[in-house]
Amino acid sequence: MFNELNPLLHQQLRLSVMSLLMNVKEADFTYIREKTGATAGNLSVQINKLAEAEYIQVKKSFKENYPLTTCSVT
Repeated sequence: MFNELNPLLHQQLRLSVMSLLMNVKEADFTYIREKTGATAGNLSVQINKLAEAEYIQVKKSFKENYPLTTCSVT
């Protein structure tokens, strides 16, 4: 009846990131960090895991000479 849930999504921060991104078209790293209350290092690791599993797409660019990381659901 139900498909097995991917254990990757059981971790609280990864689930929070996915929930947040499901409600917006895309979000930048700072916005996600502020909304989840995560540290930059931990959030970076969790975003990389979600990107490797192809749950999200990560786009890196620059805005006014500052790095800008933007995430969206695939």
